[in-house]
Amino acid sequence: MSVELKQPLYASDTHGILLQQGQSVIESSESLGWTSLYASRQREDPYEGRFGARDLALIIVHLGGPAKVERDLAGERVHRKVQAGGLFFLPPGRDFGVKLLQHLETVHMYIPVRYLHEAAAELSKGDPEAVEYIPRLGEHDALIERLARMCCDMLVEQQSDLFADSLARLMACQLVRRHSTAGPRPDGGPARGLTARQFRSVNEFIEAHMEYPIGVADLAKAAGLSPIHFARQFRRSCGVTPYQHIIDCRVKRAQELLLEPRQIAEIALLCGFTHQEHLTRMFRRSTGVTPATYRRSRLD
Repeated sequence: MSVELKQPLYASDTHGILLQQGQSVIESSESLGWTSLYASRQREDPYEGRFGARDLALIIVHLGGPAKVERDLAGERVHRKVQAGGLFFLPPGRDFGVKLLQHLETVHMYIPVRYLHEAAAELSKGDPEAVEYIPRLGEHDALIERLARMCCDMLVEQQSDLFADSLARLMACQLVRRHSTAGPRPDGGPARGLTARQFRSVNEFIEAHMEYPIGVADLAKAAGLSPIHFARQFRRSCGVTPYQHIIDCRVKRAQELLLEPRQIAEIALLCGFTHQEHLTRMFRRSTGVTPATYRRSRLD
């Protein structure tokens, strides 16, 4: 089984709001290689524009406010004074117009439609591709607001695509539950955890693909489960998220390789970290020391 490779998302894949004059980007995922989510935090000047449809769901959370916003969907105009924490949600496949009347700081998050389909298949009855999503302007969703602020932290910390993948799946689940016409699927009971065989398959997959980007979907496939079901079962078994488990495995491999005469930058790449600084940050977070300090302590 191989790692499922996807193309990174860039600002050019979005509706184009971020490419307009007056958008002052503070941080973005442009250079982080995220395939699961495109995100940016910016200060926006007042503007007005029309934008073509994309196969992405757009979520905007206002970090400041209040701010007056007008939205046009198929000729239906809505005017709102959006408070801080307010939500702008545009389902995939929709043209729209928007007019921002005041200066504002926001976080924009674009989620591929495949995540909505996967969440709908797991959480709702019927055809997941037939689920209709409800545009929002000004409503508050406490979970989406928390996830948006977490996304801002991820951009500052330059987190990997695995972390972005987990956040995109959580966001997609909330959109299905709270912002769609999906009927809930009967609860299949509490998560019981992975079997020993499933957990062994997951660890064998991580060991075999350590140096590549690994996503939740890859691990779920190794365990023979859907991504959402897998994440619940995994946490029940291990007490940590799949993301944290992969980091733990990579740090453990790095500890072994640090006893060999290799450059730390080379070890970072062999263990699946994007660069030496990424390894150092995660290694210190897990062990309390840097890779160089660990190597000296073991070799002295």
